[in-house]
Amino acid sequence: MEEHKLNLLELLDYIDPSMLNYQEWVNVGMALKYEGYSVNDWDSWSQRDSARYHDGETEKKWNTFDGSTKPVTGATITQLAKDNGWKPYSADSNDSFDWGDSFVASIDKGYQLINKDYIDGEKVLPPRTWNPVKQITDYIETLFSADDIISYVNDGYKHEQGDHEKWLPNRGVYTKTAGQIIDELRKSNGDVGMVLGDPNVEMGAWIRFNPLDGKGITNENVVDYRYSLVESDSMSIEQQYEVLKKLELPIAVLVHSGGKSLHAIVKVDAQNYPQYQERVDYLYKIVEKNGLKIDRQNKNPSRLTRLPGFERNGKKQYIVDRNIGQANWDEWKEYIEDLNDNLPEMENMAGLFDKPIELAPELIGGVLRQGHKMLIAGPSKAGKSFALIELAISIAEGWSWFGFPINHPGRVLYVNLELDDRSASKRFVDIYNQLGRGHQNVKNIDVWNLRGKTSPMDKLTPKLIRRAAKQNYTAVIIDPIYKVLTGDENNAHDMSIFVNQFDRIATELNCSVIYAHHHSKGAQGGKNSMDRSSGSGVFARDPDAILDLIELPVTEDRYIFKENEVVCELYNQAIKHYVPSYDRVGPDDRFSKKQMEHHLMSAINTLPNSQETLKYIDEQKQKAIQSVRQATAWRLEGTLREFPKFKPVNAWFRYPIHVLDETLQDIKLEDDSPKEKWKKGVQKSNQNRSEKTQQELEEAFNVLSVDGGPVELMEVANYLDIKKTALYNRIRRSMKFKTVGGYLYKTNDDDK
Repeated sequence: MEEHKLNLLELLDYIDPSMLNYQEWVNVGMALKYEGYSVNDWDSWSQRDSARYHDGETEKKWNTFDGSTKPVTGATITQLAKDNGWKPYSADSNDSFDWGDSFVASIDKGYQLINKDYIDGEKVLPPRTWNPVKQITDYIETLFSADDIISYVNDGYKHEQGDHEKWLPNRGVYTKTAGQIIDELRKSNGDVGMVLGDPNVEMGAWIRFNPLDGKGITNENVVDYRYSLVESDSMSIEQQYEVLKKLELPIAVLVHSGGKSLHAIVKVDAQNYPQYQERVDYLYKIVEKNGLKIDRQNKNPSRLTRLPGFERNGKKQYIVDRNIGQANWDEWKEYIEDLNDNLPEMENMAGLFDKPIELAPELIGGVLRQGHKMLIAGPSKAGKSFALIELAISIAEGWSWFGFPINHPGRVLYVNLELDDRSASKRFVDIYNQLGRGHQNVKNIDVWNLRGKTSPMDKLTPKLIRRAAKQNYTAVIIDPIYKVLTGDENNAHDMSIFVNQFDRIATELNCSVIYAHHHSKGAQGGKNSMDRSSGSGVFARDPDAILDLIELPVTEDRYIFKENEVVCELYNQAIKHYVPSYDRVGPDDRFSKKQMEHHLMSAINTLPNSQETLKYIDEQKQKAIQSVRQATAWRLEGTLREFPKFKPVNAWFRYPIHVLDETLQDIKLEDDSPKEKWKKGVQKSNQNRSEKTQQELEEAFNVLSVDGGPVELMEVANYLDIKKTALYNRIRRSMKFKTVGGYLYKTNDDDK
């Protein structure tokens, strides 16, 4: 049950309760109860619809779900999730990328042309001057010809719906022509009631958007299938307006209902009812795929819609726009189909040599172009996060990073997924202070602290893009990505979906995306950069630049040398600070700890508080030595798509920064390649064979010798069943035996 429960609750993440009508919301609750969930699960999800949520309502409704012969099951939730974009893994068609691939999304977008996560809304303005007659006449003239018979309703009755009352329309008037009504309105001197009947300010008014035959108000009475109604209250009015405009719907007239929705009268221009049904199905599919939850009852060609020029509970019904979007149905459908084809246009190469090709500028000189992606891989404790913060600072300040120039400094967003906000701030301060170059452009760095607030990368991406859209970032750094990793990192299909999110960020924000990942297990020396990152090869083939931090084995002699170096420098700086007049330090003395200690004592002992000063310097020396001993050595290598391979960069990671040191270049890495394994295997095999022959020689001597005395060589050779020459070879390789006068003697310690 727990696994099943987790799956259903995850599906609820795809279903926005504010987009459901009342019955659909109830169905979700019934399905949850049938499948064994608690009322808290339903209540927690329902709270996402803050506009309609009422405390205690879910529990009250839950208690009425007493079972049914036709129960609502979890399949209802599954279908709603599918309708809102959820797909089982097997249904997703994203292919993995190879090293040379560019990012092109699926060939068919599935008509999902707008991502509702990016819809902020467009302001809807009421008319400056309220003129009901003009509102009504403009509406009728836009939709109808003068001889069209139209139907309007200006009266109704109250109907109880749960705890609420709702005004419902009567049959209304359906025998007047559009020309007749317009003519009467123009002669009414502004008295709408004289023409259409006195308005009910609680109810408003309605009109049918297709012309009728004057004999009734059903679908059979429709004489021309010109328009369809698109209405949804699943978003705010402003968001509805933006979606309708972005979809370029061929809207004849768009009306504010005086409630929570806009009513779009869309040109469908159908020749008959079957074609009307087909076109409306297509229209609704497109609209629903792009975030608007549609009332399916509006599919009827005789459906009523709100008539502008009237008031409803103190709110006006008015025209928002007329004749917007594509000119007609055919042009709109062609437009949608073109958008749904996600492939770029084919380019003819005739003008290829007409002008120089301008590549994206280099952000990190010789490593990464602006708008491209970079992965930093390394084992745990390699200081990857510190390197990324160093990079963020370098981009903000225009400083070099690991010896590479920052050619286009600018604003940086550091997405912190691992540290609490205070620790992250402290780390920036520590690194800035250790670099010792000031912090003039720290204002160029933004940090988004998401520890404990993360969501999967596909959910985080639109939120990140929406917040960062107007910030003009040069780079977005995400650290670490394991916090937002979805799917199996060893599965190419899952990881291709995951890394595609980085392309979305880079494309939408026109910035570089930089992130870190951990190494695979085992020695890294014999691998190239593309094979060191843990998980699927997609990780290695997706970025434009892959940088690897590989730990170097450091000998005790090298640590002693570094100790001597830092102590000498510390003493030299102390002399300059405390006794700037002291000038006896020779060029060679600066590299000798013994000589520098002599100079330090000579200089400091001239001070009145010499002992206290020496004590303080000694404390600093111990800290410096400890820092050296705690330091680890690293080699930075790279595989680059746009640039030739650079010379490996060597550095010490001395908390909290990486310090370049080219003296480390002579260190050879452990090689775990098959060739090296074979060599080591042969060496070990030879070593084992040699040890075995020596053991046999010693065993033969012990058996044949009397009281440890000498044994004739031929006797030993016969015992071992080998030739005398082979026996001589064994004796030459042995440290325990020697030959004298044809006899085998055991070597005494004094003979060694």
